[in-house]
Amino acid sequence: MCGRYTITVTLEELMLHYDIYYKYSGRYSPRYNVAPGQQVMAIVHDGEKNKLGELRWGLVPEWAKDEKLGYQMLNARAETIADKPAFRKPFERKRCLIPADSFYDWKGTGKHKQPMRIMLRSKDIFSMAGLYDTWTSPDGTRISTCTVVTTEANEMMTDIHERMPVILPREMEAVWLDRSITNTNTLRPLLQPYPSDQMFAYPVSSRVGNVRNDDELCIEPLSLLL
Repeated sequence: MCGRYTITVTLEELMLHYDIYYKYSGRYSPRYNVAPGQQVMAIVHDGEKNKLGELRWGLVPEWAKDEKLGYQMLNARAETIADKPAFRKPFERKRCLIPADSFYDWKGTGKHKQPMRIMLRSKDIFSMAGLYDTWTSPDGTRISTCTVVTTEANEMMTDIHERMPVILPREMEAVWLDRSITNTNTLRPLLQPYPSDQMFAYPVSSRVGNVRNDDELCIEPLSLLL
């Protein structure tokens, strides 16, 4: 499961990481509690260069009758991604990167779940593997949406949740974006849990459970807030 994440870097840092050198004309601001249904930053490759833009989180397949289907398509399981009708074609031809610098998950059960912030030990930007598609509404409105690919948890994550987003190694980002690669057998080896020893997690405030909270307090270690 991947249901919340952060991207708190500056636009300049984001563009430098993805080798984007044109002037980005869209809106951008650091986000501390990105949630499903919202517009999220994503990277695609147009055949010549990387492009930065926004996609709505919750994939609506081009063949869907209703855009509400997107609320069921927040994540795509790596194990079945090539078999599910909603994900099969995007896996072959419409792959994207969803930049983040951490994601949240909840540890425990029942009413006492503790939100955790999970990030790389380097604290660098990382790329979650994503798929995208464009749906056209009955009135002709085109809506571009995305989903985050997930895999089984690594050793560190197992104590928090059984699933985690697929985090692509830096050197594999270009492979995932390469539109000339349509053989999914070439891509399957990328859909692995990220190395556990390169990640860490710490508890944060339960305020991240409310999507209206999107500020620096969301990422403060719980010990500093008490």
